[in-house]
Amino acid sequence: GFKTHFICAQGKNPGAKWKIFGNPSAISKEYDKELKGFVFVLEGNSLINKMKLPKETRQTLGLMQQFLTLQIFVPLGKDFSTELLITDFGNIKRRLYLSTVHKELSVSPLHAKIPLFMIKRKIWCNMCIDLVAFTREIFRGAVFRSLDGIIISANCKLRKIFTLKSKPQDTAEGDGTGGFPSTPCECLDVIPQTCQLNSDVPQVTQLLNLTKIHKPEIKFFLCYYLFILRVQGNIFSSKTQDVSHIAFGSKILGPPPSSNRRPNTKVSRKTLISRGVTLNVYFRGCLQRTVVGHEPPVPEIL
Repeated sequence: GFKTHFICAQGKNPGAKWKIFGNPSAISKEYDKELKGFVFVLEGNSLINKMKLPKETRQTLGLMQQFLTLQIFVPLGKDFSTELLITDFGNIKRRLYLSTVHKELSVSPLHAKIPLFMIKRKIWCNMCIDLVAFTREIFRGAVFRSLDGIIISANCKLRKIFTLKSKPQDTAEGDGTGGFPSTPCECLDVIPQTCQLNSDVPQVTQLLNLTKIHKPEIKFFLCYYLFILRVQGNIFSSKTQDVSHIAFGSKILGPPPSSNRRPNTKVSRKTLISRGVTLNVYFRGCLQRTVVGHEPPVPEIL
C-alpha cells in the first residue's frame, strides 16, 4: 500500500517545521556514525524538552493510515514520551500520551496515559503504533480518522517518522511474531526502502497495542495462581509429612489418637504480619521481574 514518510532529520534545516519547547540546547541535529546519517537528539527532562509537529497550532497533519512508526533509539535509564493528537469520525479530538513515566493505563473521555515499560532500549527501534486499535479499544468504540499532531519528548534519538497502511513484522520478541502470530490471511507491510536502516545496524521492529500493554498483568495473575497452588501444596505436605508421635517417652509410628478437643486454629498476629510482608514483597518482585521479561522465583513459605 501507499506509505507516507513525512519527517526526517535530513536537509539543511529539518527542525524548521517543528516547534521546540524547553531548553533549545537540549534538542539538536547530529551526525550518527553508526547510521551514517543525521538524527534529532533530545536530552534532559522529558516533561520540558520536546518538539511538536506541526509548528503552528491551527495546522494539522491529517495522516489517515493506521500504523504510525517512530524510528528511535531510547537509552537505558532515561524517560521517553510521545503525544499523539488524533481525531475520530465523530470529529472529537483526543490525545494519546505514551510515556515510560506512566506505570499503568489511565483513561478519561479525551485523554489516555499509556505506559511504555515494554519499549526496546539501547537499540534502534521501529516503534509501530496501531492508531486504529488504540482509538477503538481505549475510547470505547471510537473510530480513528486522522493523526493531526505529534510531540516527541526527551530522551531519544529520532531518525524518521512514517506511516504504514498495514502492520510490519514484529521482530521485538524471540519468535519474531511479538508473541501473537499473524493469521494466514493477515497482510503484513514492509518498511519503505527509503526508511530502512542499514542491515549492519542492530535494530528491531516493535508493534504496540493494548495486548502488549496488558501482557505483564496477565503474567502477574498467572504468578499469583501458581503461588496459591504452591501454598496449598506446602500445607498439604506438612500435614502428611509426619505420621509418627511420641507416647510414653517412645516414638510411635502412625498418627496420634484422636482427641475431643478442637485444634487451635488461631495464628499469632506476628505470624500473620510476617506472612503478609512475604506476600507483599513477592508480588512486587513478581511484577517487576515480569516487566523486564524474567519469571519470578517461587518464594519459601513461612
